[in-house]
Amino acid sequence: MCHVVIESDETPEHRARQRREMPGYPRLRDLCLAMPGAEERVSHGEPSWFVRKQFVTFAGRHHDDRVAFWAAAPPGDQQHWVATDPERFFVPPYVGHRGWIGVYLDVEQDWTELAEVVDAAWRCVAPAKLIALRDAETG
Repeated sequence: MCHVVIESDETPEHRARQRREMPGYPRLRDLCLAMPGAEERVSHGEPSWFVRKQFVTFAGRHHDDRVAFWAAAPPGDQQHWVATDPERFFVPPYVGHRGWIGVYLDVEQDWTELAEVVDAAWRCVAPAKLIALRDAETG
């Protein structure tokens, strides 16, 4: 007897495979998991990264047709990045009023800048001990 397994669009496995194929997701995941103490968990149906608190969440067409991520940001960073290039950066829904920055991944991006955004997001929530450890590692 032959069994056919049909994968629904709603299975976690299918959604994970789709994310791996989305622009920028693998690089974003690598940047986030490189942060000391970072853990990946699903939050509101999207992969998110935490160190005590959430510092980055992926937004893979969850809220609109765009692939993006949202990141915690220190005061002034959101305004800086959006003013610098509104085609690449935006104020995200739900968390934008708290200063978080939205970053489109479906356009060409400077990954050195995105590494800065992720590092700043991580620093917003990381304990001082981990920040000191990272600073010692990066010199």
